[in-house]
Amino acid sequence: MGTTERRAAIEKIRDAEGARDELSAALTGVGVLLPSLGLDAVCLASDYLPPLVDLGRCKPGVARKLAAALRGCAS
Repeated sequence: MGTTERRAAIEKIRDAEGARDELSAALTGVGVLLPSLGLDAVCLASDYLPPLVDLGRCKPGVARKLAAALRGCAS
């Protein structure tokens, strides 16, 4: 991977980190904490896959809070 490709990859990762941080702040604002929110490690190690935000796992109560927050935004 050359310098240009490496810079592009770093920018894509930074963009994914920013999206993750925005989502985390928005979820916190409505009282939802996804403990495993992060970036997908497999994608970060790949030269072919774009970086993905991994929403991770959560307890059923947290999933219900997230669902309620989304329903509240939809109204």
